[in-house]
Amino acid sequence: MKTSRTDAAVQARRQTTHEMLQRLQTALETMARDHTPVTVAALARTARVSRTFLYQNQQARALVEQATRTNSSHPELSNSRNHTQPTQPAWRERALNVEEALAQTQREILTQRTHIAELLGKIRDLEHDLPEGSLQRIVTENTSLKQQARQLTQDNQRLQARLASARQNNRFLDKRVADLEAQLAPYLTAPPPPP
Repeated sequence: MKTSRTDAAVQARRQTTHEMLQRLQTALETMARDHTPVTVAALARTARVSRTFLYQNQQARALVEQATRTNSSHPELSNSRNHTQPTQPAWRERALNVEEALAQTQREILTQRTHIAELLGKIRDLEHDLPEGSLQRIVTENTSLKQQARQLTQDNQRLQARLASARQNNRFLDKRVADLEAQLAPYLTAPPPPP
């Protein structure tokens, strides 16, 4: 069963490579017909393959070299040795860039791990500082404080309603007293009746 999976994977890889080579051949024919300069970047973009494939696959590299030899209008691309040698520094540069990025990523991961370890240590220290059972006591106190806060809020609302009612009653009584004073005013300012 393992062999059949391996054979299937190899066959799929061969099929994919064959399709990529066909796309490369078609792109080279199109570029030759249109008199487009053959560059690795343009060829990779047109054929929808990676530059790595163009450099590493022997058949692809042979097709590119053949196309550059027949392309006489661009002598800088016609010499296959000159065409492949400038890629060596580019590959070295890419490899160095990848190594630097990898080293930087590893440093960042190490920094993050150190920071996480410090935070976990602080959490453990905080947990050890608490006496046993204090977490349950804190949760219970928190619940009772929330209930007290709700009760106080309800009491405050009731007292606010009672205060508003008392102020309204006071205004009503002040108005009633003013009305009574207005009714008594003629008697208080009038001269007393004769005896």
